[in-house]
Amino acid sequence: MAKRPASRPLRAERKERPESTRVAAPASMGAPPVRPAAAPTAPPSAPPAQPPTEALSLFQHGMEAMQRHAYVDAGRAFQGILMGFPAERALGERATVYLALCEREANRKPAGPRTIEERLTAATAALNNDNDAQAEELARSVLGDDPKHDLALYLLAAVHARRGDTTEALSLLSKVLAITPEASTQARADADFENLQDFDEFWTMTEPPQTPHTNQARRGRRLRGER
Repeated sequence: MAKRPASRPLRAERKERPESTRVAAPASMGAPPVRPAAAPTAPPSAPPAQPPTEALSLFQHGMEAMQRHAYVDAGRAFQGILMGFPAERALGERATVYLALCEREANRKPAGPRTIEERLTAATAALNNDNDAQAEELARSVLGDDPKHDLALYLLAAVHARRGDTTEALSLLSKVLAITPEASTQARADADFENLQDFDEFWTMTEPPQTPHTNQARRGRRLRGER
């Protein structure tokens, strides 16, 4: 019968080392790192305040006026924003840019009339607005291109008649009627030739042109008068 192996001796219980015999942690290891505390999250910023309704209305009015090329009206609107709402910096910066544009466009000299038709239209408008100097300048510019243009001669005759220069006015009017006899009816009714109505020459030259029917009727009357 086999012998039962002797039981192993129990492992001696671990004894605590005295404080003097404990091994200290290497100095290089240092203390365990301390995790920094998370930075406090900033509260969400409030949305920017909207400009006052009146300021927005002025800005819209200015933009609409610019689209119509009414630069003076638009400039007043943008100026109203700058003067009435100085605290609205963002809107004021845009208004400043558009105001400068409006001032530049408003001060730009419009291109003058170029074609003969444009110059004659402008000369007629100037005469109607009592701007005789501009009417004369435009009429003479047309005559520089076409010395026998009847309307340019007519307008120039009207300018001289209004100034009291009857001799030059009658001379120019005679040139008009030599080119366009039908203008005599208009000349008789034109208030610009009022200074010429005291001269028999005016009534003689502006006598309506005779048609064949009129000439025959006059010849008949003259013959009847001789009997």
